[in-house]
Amino acid sequence: MIYITQLIFVKEGKEAVFHEFEDHVLPLIEKFNGKLLYRVRPDDSAYIVAEGEKPYEIHFVTFESESDLQAYMKDDGRLKFIHLKNESVQSMLLVKGDKM
Repeated sequence: MIYITQLIFVKEGKEAVFHEFEDHVLPLIEKFNGKLLYRVRPDDSAYIVAEGEKPYEIHFVTFESESDLQAYMKDDGRLKFIHLKNESVQSMLLVKGDKM
């Protein structure tokens, strides 16, 4: 099992485009033995400490294997909407880990 935490920084004014991208691609996660466990959009009051820019959204996802994750990333159904991600996302920080 792989655990992924993703901090997503969205370009100002491009939130609706980002939501459209997610509407298309997030349902595909389960097709590849994955689960979206948490999808958080924190407001300023949620931060106790924050150095630098705050992420627009935080995702916590699991996949059964690295190959499942790679298959999701390369899926044609996901890639046909990648232009929406490219238009709306400024940057992402992806952290892979194991359950301890």
